[in-house]
Amino acid sequence: MPSSVRGHQGRGRRIGVGVRGAAKSVGDFLSETVGEAVAKVLLGLLACALLGCLAWIAYASWSVSPRLTIAGAGLLSLFLAHGAWQTFRTPAKGRRRGHAALATAGFTLAAMTALFLLLYTAGCDCL
Repeated sequence: MPSSVRGHQGRGRRIGVGVRGAAKSVGDFLSETVGEAVAKVLLGLLACALLGCLAWIAYASWSVSPRLTIAGAGLLSLFLAHGAWQTFRTPAKGRRRGHAALATAGFTLAAMTALFLLLYTAGCDCL
């Protein structure tokens, strides 16, 4: 008698293992697929909200004072350029301190935000 037909002795319980294993694999695949779809939608909504907030800040700033908006954008650009220079130049001996570390962190944060917006608002209908 084959081992899969023997009832409850020894290896006779192997019939259900294949079906349960397949069902578990299909369930894992479906939950992973749904999870990825939900995460993509949430990240897209977050990117659109962030882009909307940035646009609103620019609009509100411009409506209060266009000169101050341009001056602030220029200062922010200089700060981020300094951060980029600190990030990509050959490191000096010792650790970065003070405004160099702050500029590097600011540039890194701005670059990651720009990358996030670029990736998740490309297929968005909010543009």
